[in-house]
Amino acid sequence: MPATRTHEPAAVHYRVEPADVHAHIFRITLTIAHPQAQQEVSLPVWIPGSYLVREFSKNLQNLQATQGRRRSPVTQLDKHRWLIACSPDKPLVLTYGVCAYDTSVRTAWLDASRGFFNGTSLCLRVEGSQQHAHSIEIARTEATAQWSVATGMDGLAIDKQGFGLYGAPDYEALVDCPFELGNFWTGRFTAGGVSHRFVVAGAAPSFDGKRLLADTQKICETAMAFWHGGGKPPFRSYVFMLNAVGDGYGGLEHRNSTALICGRRDLPRTGEARASEGYTTLLGLISHEYFHTWNVKRLRPAEFASLDFARENYTELLWFFEGFTSYYDDLLLRRAGLIDDATYLKLVTKTINQVLQTPGRHVQTVAQASFDAWVKYYRQDENTPNTTVSYYTKGSLVALCLDMALRSEGKTTLDDVMCALWQRCPNGLMGEDDLRTVLRELGGRAFDTELDQWVHGTAELPLAELLGKNGVRLKPETAQLAQRLGIRVQENHSIQIKTVLRGGAAEKAGMAAGDEWLGVECGGSAWRVGKLDDIAFYSGSATSVTAIVARDGRILRLTLDMLATGKPASKARKAPRIEPAGPDTVSLSVSDAAAVARWLGQPARP
Repeated sequence: MPATRTHEPAAVHYRVEPADVHAHIFRITLTIAHPQAQQEVSLPVWIPGSYLVREFSKNLQNLQATQGRRRSPVTQLDKHRWLIACSPDKPLVLTYGVCAYDTSVRTAWLDASRGFFNGTSLCLRVEGSQQHAHSIEIARTEATAQWSVATGMDGLAIDKQGFGLYGAPDYEALVDCPFELGNFWTGRFTAGGVSHRFVVAGAAPSFDGKRLLADTQKICETAMAFWHGGGKPPFRSYVFMLNAVGDGYGGLEHRNSTALICGRRDLPRTGEARASEGYTTLLGLISHEYFHTWNVKRLRPAEFASLDFARENYTELLWFFEGFTSYYDDLLLRRAGLIDDATYLKLVTKTINQVLQTPGRHVQTVAQASFDAWVKYYRQDENTPNTTVSYYTKGSLVALCLDMALRSEGKTTLDDVMCALWQRCPNGLMGEDDLRTVLRELGGRAFDTELDQWVHGTAELPLAELLGKNGVRLKPETAQLAQRLGIRVQENHSIQIKTVLRGGAAEKAGMAAGDEWLGVECGGSAWRVGKLDDIAFYSGSATSVTAIVARDGRILRLTLDMLATGKPASKARKAPRIEPAGPDTVSLSVSDAAAVARWLGQPARP
């Protein structure tokens, strides 16, 4: 609805115009009501929630400054800062363009069918005015006349399509509200007495919006009950912005909104009652980003008390804020009745196997992985699995182990711990000591040894023992051939080796990332291979084969010990079989249905 209240001019005002949809250009006009004599402006180098310096200034062009009819000189100070010499007694107007060609949730996109942007990509930060009121006007153009606008920011003077003026109390709030523009599908529902809007761009005609709204409503109500019981959440409205594409996945949390990407085929379809695996994954993403509304946007690392947009902001706590959120995203799907026990345990099994199949868990602690996110997690290469561990997946298993330990001792649950942390940290700032204190108070004993080992150590997590105490049996399984060989590959008429895992048979044979596996020789015959199944088919019961690989234009012949893959040895050879330190593939099953029901169905106490 159009806003009707009056408003004072903001100290910092942006006008955003989709100037050239075919060239992907947004034109921004920035008006600074009371500039400094030497006014510095800067563009952030990263966006909160995505821990990588992305250099958004690379997309900024043609920065000019004027006061009245006079041009003001602009001097670039470094990669993302500029200085404007001006008079402090009159408004300073900056104009510039931003090329928006990134379809991810992190930056900005513009073409003839859709626009999207985060403020960190478009809105220069005015030094000295960061804490003042900011406003942003979304301008309509001939090319976008039929579009609509969606955002979580407060509207000050907007039309029924959402074009017009929006306001934020300060710069950090401004850039924490992305904007979606286009002819998107939109729907609404109420959860916990709060209005929620869901917009979807790029959906196919088969898209079942009614089901998406109903399922998302259940997620939101379950999350609100988790944190507040019957109380009100800390926001007045919420917006989901989903871009459906041919192939994609991801999300980024914001204070009262989230930006999401999914594969078009993962959306629910009209007439299909059974949820597809892709749709279940999408619901887990929605649950994850919504849970972040509390766990990282408000309850957050103490190091994030004041964000520095000019450089990395380090914390060792991403295992808690991302990992624990990853634990609860699928768990809340189960509690909301959107998946059954078997599906939930299948999702947990997948996470466990991902961690067990990552040799880097023996090299780097999950606390170190959090700190190193800026240089490792978002810059993955062929050696990443050997040197680091994901703070998402291992962090979620740390949460699982804590929850299982607390439940088996009978004094409290991780649900209660999370809610107690919310109450303990009214300003939102949390350190690891806060978690240790709450665990001791509610659990009746210190959990320092567990956190030291699980978070700050590299020992294996006691998953089988703790799950067993809560009605779930963990059973070792035979790994897939790629894992037994110690490789990760892409199969496309030949086998392209993407990663060679530390200590595996492929590494011992001398294989390397980038090799193309062309064939095998065994039993006096040579065979062309195009997929991993061919290796098992042609090697038969051989104890070793010769792998024929291409590397840098050369053909290499490498001896691959099949015993090291866990394959049974022939009677003719009595060499000992090489076994890993523990299973790297497991399955889960229910051994005590009542215990599992208490875990998966128990809501948090308010």
